[in-house]
Amino acid sequence: MPLRPLFSLLQPHTHLLVAFSGGLDSTVLLHQLVTLRDSHAANIHLRAMHIHHGLSPYADDWAAHCQNVCTRWNVPLEVQRVQLADDGLGIEAHARAARYQALAAAILPEEALLTAQHLDDQCETFLLALKRGSGPAGLAAMPERLPFGETELIRPLLGQTRKELEAWAQEHQLSWIEDESNQDDGYDRNFLRLRMLPEIQQRWPHFPQSVARSAELCGEQEQLLDELLTEQLDELVQADGSLLIEPMQAFSDIRRAALLRRWFARQKALMPSRAALVRLWNEVATSREDANPRLRLGDHEIRRYRCALYRLPVMEGLGDKIFPWSAPFAPLTLPDGLGILRCTALGQAVRAPLSHELVTVRFRASGQIHIVGRERGRSLKKIWQELAIPPWLRERTPLLYYGEQLIAALGVFVTREGEATEQSCWRVDWQKENQQ
Repeated sequence: MPLRPLFSLLQPHTHLLVAFSGGLDSTVLLHQLVTLRDSHAANIHLRAMHIHHGLSPYADDWAAHCQNVCTRWNVPLEVQRVQLADDGLGIEAHARAARYQALAAAILPEEALLTAQHLDDQCETFLLALKRGSGPAGLAAMPERLPFGETELIRPLLGQTRKELEAWAQEHQLSWIEDESNQDDGYDRNFLRLRMLPEIQQRWPHFPQSVARSAELCGEQEQLLDELLTEQLDELVQADGSLLIEPMQAFSDIRRAALLRRWFARQKALMPSRAALVRLWNEVATSREDANPRLRLGDHEIRRYRCALYRLPVMEGLGDKIFPWSAPFAPLTLPDGLGILRCTALGQAVRAPLSHELVTVRFRASGQIHIVGRERGRSLKKIWQELAIPPWLRERTPLLYYGEQLIAALGVFVTREGEATEQSCWRVDWQKENQQ
């Protein structure tokens, strides 16, 4: 197996971080890279990372094996322990997410990330996407290289079969670990690998190569659609990332769905199903004008405001909560990552609280509110609407109270009852989380 194509594929990168599980695939990849490095034909700097999921009783042994291999091959190794989330997506999905999160945190600006998926993996990925009813984007499976943060992820072995990797390992007398979970056909990917694909390949030996061609064609179709729709999407997406609804009402259902998918892709969001896109359009985008619709998708939700769609993190409801702020008024940490309140010389000016007035922070107000600069009183809802404050920000703007009297919506308005004077002035600064 010549290494010249591998060297060409890596260009222009010379600093490489290899995801090293210690299994056959990543062992062959790392050995090929070490061979290329030691041939002095290329200026290559290698580093490896082993993700310790803690799922197997042999996990510590695997980490030790990887360390021994890397020591022998003179490759620096970092072993990173991860904990898997538990929100119902399944062990495989969580393990994969944890791996890539750890790799993203560890990679250096000048490095490219290398992973060891091969042709048989590509075939399995395609078939799993087919089982889920995926469209061309899902059936495009795994590209050979794609953006990864500020750098690239490269899969150098994607054109090689597992048999070819086994032949390399045997020729060079490599040793690798076998994950016992790979024999559990309760996992969908293992079911394909152990039971389905051997029979398919017995009848059609070149089936993985054919699937790879189909995946590549699907990828080309998606790339063409990207090129055709990018300009139109640019016109629909506003500066804050929201998506205009009205122009999309004239589009066909197919074009609208394609644009919605690409809006999600721009935000690096999980791709919603066709059914979710239908619900998004019918229940959120085109619901009645006086509604405040929302559709939860994973840990985010889609909301509508002023004829545009917004994708926002799911936020904690704070309407009924009250947070005391007592003298000497040390910095007050607000809930759910909303930031900190401080008394500073640069804060919003309000009158100082009297000694008997209990200072609290709330997120809801009732009755008529008279704000400085307005003659007539209005409900808080009307004030938010007049000031063009989106509903999700209304629910998360700290309201400063003295006793039961609303003094200010911090950063937005001050009430007449809270207006500062020359004799009584207090300044409250709301330092939001992204400003700390």
